[in-house]
Amino acid sequence: MSDTDPTERAHPLDGFGHPAIGRRQVLTKTLWIGIWLVFLTSPVQDLVKTDRAPAATVAGWFGLAAFVVCYLSLVFRYTSKVSEWRVVYASFGALLALAVGLSFAFGTSWLGLFVYVSVSAGAVLPMGQAMWAIPAVTGVMVGVGLRTDSMGDLLGSFAVLTVLVGFAMTGVRQLVRTTIQLRQARATVAQLAANEERLRLARDLHDLLGHSLSLITLKSELAGRMLPNHPDKAAQQVADIEQVSRQALVDVREAVSGYRRRTLAGELAGARTALTAAGVEADVPLQAPVVLPGEEGETALAWALREAVTNVVRHSGARRCTVAFTSRHTLDGPVVELSVEDDGRGGSAAAGNGLTGLTERVDAVGGSLDVRPGARRGFRLTVRVPLESLDPLDPPGKGGGGTDGTAPGSSALGSRA
Repeated sequence: MSDTDPTERAHPLDGFGHPAIGRRQVLTKTLWIGIWLVFLTSPVQDLVKTDRAPAATVAGWFGLAAFVVCYLSLVFRYTSKVSEWRVVYASFGALLALAVGLSFAFGTSWLGLFVYVSVSAGAVLPMGQAMWAIPAVTGVMVGVGLRTDSMGDLLGSFAVLTVLVGFAMTGVRQLVRTTIQLRQARATVAQLAANEERLRLARDLHDLLGHSLSLITLKSELAGRMLPNHPDKAAQQVADIEQVSRQALVDVREAVSGYRRRTLAGELAGARTALTAAGVEADVPLQAPVVLPGEEGETALAWALREAVTNVVRHSGARRCTVAFTSRHTLDGPVVELSVEDDGRGGSAAAGNGLTGLTERVDAVGGSLDVRPGARRGFRLTVRVPLESLDPLDPPGKGGGGTDGTAPGSSALGSRA
């Protein structure tokens, strides 16, 4: 999925660090940035209430409008990425000049403009330059304000605020750019994984079919040459071709079946993604247990995890979902236990189609499935699948994350399947 996929950015916060796309996102970002224009109330009140010559008032409105446009263009366009540094420096210089000129011309009530200059320095300038530009802007503001106010009044009103807001904006800028880098890295990892899977598929197909097809081609040529004079030998070659073709077909079917088989590692990754996307806190192990049953047992556990998480996302209304694996010895032999528990609203314990089908899958591998209310609320689904073999010297918790074999997390499902 690309980092601009609209389905990935359905949540309002998912657009953080992205350029605005479409009218809705432009409006949202404009409102988010525009809300911080609250410090302009003092200049606006000064223009409205102070009795000045009409030309001075008009000049003040034009100067204030130019300042706002310059400020918004800086923080709106260049917070996440800067492509034209000359434009940035020119705009920042114009912003500072307007703040100084308007404050000199109209008085103390306009000193709040320097807050926006400090924010712009923290938002768009390189980190090293922002570190000295923010104190410098504050110093200029204090120098301008000393014409009418005392140092104590300036430090208590605007100076400290200008410094703090400016440096806070450097952190926000860094967070935005880190978010973008993480998204790019995630997209790169996904692309590399897809490339690796294609290479694996290509290798498997070559290994499966390369020898068989070469043998079929060779025997076809032999059969063609033998057919006029030795039809019996040609018939034998055709029979060999049939046998090789059937074996190649079996190999391909087995390989495709392996590609389609669900694995715990894949389902764990999918569970984390699905729960996080649904706004559910996911306490899910990063890796599958070390001790696993055979392919059929692992597939049954993978389906159980998938079904449980699907029900948590769709029906539970939960805030937290916990997944845990435990390897333990029972009277029937060693088993791997999967538990999925949520803190949702719970519901009826009647089995639906999904839970019924899941029970049949687990029964087919000799396992057991249990669904019951959670310890406090929500549901808890537990699946136990027997291990084919387990070294008696291995501790029962080898596949888990603690002394009791429990991996970090344990999750619940409602019987809402």
